[in-house]
Amino acid sequence: MESQAGDYNPAFCNLHGSSGEMKLRKRKSRQNASAQEKRSRRHGLLGENTYLVLFTIALRILNCFLVQTSFVPDEYWQSLEVAHRMVFSYGYLTWEWTEQLRGYTYPLIFASIYKVLHLLGKDSVQFLIWIPRLGQALLSAVADIRLYSLVKQLENQEVARWVFLCQLCSWFTWYCCTRTLTNTMETALTALALFYYPLEGSRSMNSVKYSLLVALACVVRPTALIPWLPLLFRHFYQEQRKLHLTLHRFLPVGFITFSLSLIIDRIFFGQWTLVQLNFLKFNVLQNLGTFYGSHPWHWYLSQGFPVVLGTHLPFFIHGCFLAPRRLHILLLTVLWTLLVYSMLGHKEFRFIYPVLPFCMVFCGYSLAHLKAWRKAALSFLLLSNVPLAFYTGLVHQRGTLDVMNHIQKVCPRGPDPASASVFMMMPCHSTPYYSHVHCPLSMRFLQCPPDLTGKTQYLDEADMFYLNPLRWLQQEFHSNASLPTHLVTFNVLEKEINTFLTSGNYERAATFFHTHWPERRTGSHIHVYERRLPGRVNTGGN
Repeated sequence: MESQAGDYNPAFCNLHGSSGEMKLRKRKSRQNASAQEKRSRRHGLLGENTYLVLFTIALRILNCFLVQTSFVPDEYWQSLEVAHRMVFSYGYLTWEWTEQLRGYTYPLIFASIYKVLHLLGKDSVQFLIWIPRLGQALLSAVADIRLYSLVKQLENQEVARWVFLCQLCSWFTWYCCTRTLTNTMETALTALALFYYPLEGSRSMNSVKYSLLVALACVVRPTALIPWLPLLFRHFYQEQRKLHLTLHRFLPVGFITFSLSLIIDRIFFGQWTLVQLNFLKFNVLQNLGTFYGSHPWHWYLSQGFPVVLGTHLPFFIHGCFLAPRRLHILLLTVLWTLLVYSMLGHKEFRFIYPVLPFCMVFCGYSLAHLKAWRKAALSFLLLSNVPLAFYTGLVHQRGTLDVMNHIQKVCPRGPDPASASVFMMMPCHSTPYYSHVHCPLSMRFLQCPPDLTGKTQYLDEADMFYLNPLRWLQQEFHSNASLPTHLVTFNVLEKEINTFLTSGNYERAATFFHTHWPERRTGSHIHVYERRLPGRVNTGGN
């Protein structure tokens, strides 16, 4: 029976009042949350707590200065060396640049830094080495913060904290995230793009921003498309307005980004070329990267992935079983990336670095659900990762950088620029080059370009040298006048070339520790020999 206008019904009034009160509370709650979010954006940095942001930046800057070792040649030869040539008109371009497999967009970032330093008169060699790395450290710090913010949106602050801790204590992240590698830039851009990707529960999704970051990552390193293929297909499949997404988001962003890349390469190559296509053709379709070594198909599963994850591996596996369905796309991306790279002959640890932040999400999810074992698990991660991070960052393979500090002293100070010359008798690209010397010193190294002509028995210059080092040196340097003033070599060659050193009046000028794990052509120490002649001033010093 409907109540009359004048009737009084206590139950109905209570129900009505309770309902109104609940709605009012919800409205106030939403308003408070919105106000809190606005205050956070207004008073914080990057939308997060200011202290958290400053701590992360400070940690990555410290990280930068505590990594004083070399990893792979590309961190110098495909970035800083190219940038040095772009700005100062001297520097060495490897065969990849003559074959137009690399684009100038990435080195242009460092060239811009070099140009500013040059205009300010601050282009000292130490600034040229460290400022690009500090820039990469800052970008990696922003990527760390964005990963934390994303997980906080998807789950809660507790899970986000554990993901953040896993990310910060990863030895491989510490080892790589401040290096001037295309893989490092690719990883940072991937983490930033993921923040704007339309994952279920995300409040920061933005199709234009994430597609722009993905496009930039592909310009820097074309293989960045590999981990993003599953994510892009998922977005396209779930998007109701597919045509709008394609025509008004993906195509404009892709066209603008790759057009800029094309124009930049046109300026510096002097002709139109699509380096991304050349890169994929060489490394993926033709698989010519195997010239630098090949591995069995299971290498990433049996060695690469376990080494990169380190002691995070059991937590990653545990987290895969616990993670909610909406995070399965991240797991699929990791597995897809491992599968694709496993099909290529040439494999390296750094190639799968871009999916490491994805893995940290599952590791953090595992730790958040361990409850009573959290502190023990965190202690285990810290005790197993921190020593390894310090060892690889400060000890292992540091000699090739330390020796360049010595070579800087060889730079001619007088009016005769040809008074000194350096020959590096080492596996090719073992050391950085002009970017770490910053003077037009006459230098030479053993070259190792791959065979692009199809010869069955191809030996590069480095291979021919190591077949018989003494004979090669005697044939190469016919007269004393052609001898370099300085020789740089690993200690494993000392006995083999001792006759040449004696006849050329070479004496050891300096020795640098390199590694506790020498192998084949790479020794534990690096020796610098200087040619002593009567009446000649020592150009190197100790």
